Amino acid sequence: MANNPLRLGVMISGGGTTMLNLADKIAKGELPATIAVVIASNHHCAGIERARKLNLPVVIITRKESGSLENFSAKIAATLREHKVDLAVMAGYLSLWTIPDDYVGRVMNIHPALLPKFGGQGMHGHHVHEAVLAAGETESGCTVHFADNTYDTGPIIVQRKVPVLPNDTPDTLAARVFEQECIAYPDAIHMFAQGTIRMKR
Repeated sequence: MANNPLRLGVMISGGGTTMLNLADKIAKGELPATIAVVIASNHHCAGIERARKLNLPVVIITRKESGSLENFSAKIAATLREHKVDLAVMAGYLSLWTIPDDYVGRVMNIHPALLPKFGGQGMHGHHVHEAVLAAGETESGCTVHFADNTYDTGPIIVQRKVPVLPNDTPDTLAARVFEQECIAYPDAIHMFAQGTIRMKR
């Protein structure tokens, strides 16, 4: 992998801003990777059109149309294999799926808080930043971790911190955290590509 670009499968549920950041880093030669496929969890996320404008292949796999969790997960796994994905990166991906044995340790997630705080089902996007502010935290940040089959658990790879300011709103805190996400995720992918991190089974 060190000699060839890492083939990424980028998984999205919303606007695709993390996907755009990764695509930008790749275009600038700052990330030794290529986006092999974009997997969207619904037909309506804005990231689909953004991916298509970048000429990236998009596959839409919804839980509702798949029926069971088993079938949903199987479709995702088949798509990753078809596109020869080395590493699946969940980029604001909100649907829980079961990671097959051949992708254990090859799926990452990024979360807009300092896990294990403010993680779990329903804790995504502004819900996270609202909870951080409501708790009176003095710092927040982002976490990149290897994904497992529960929400926001799995071994932590990278965390980057930001201060929570007295006049912060969920929007201002989100913007400050996202700046760090744009650094943390490429860093984690770099480490994976170089073989300096792996998830113990």
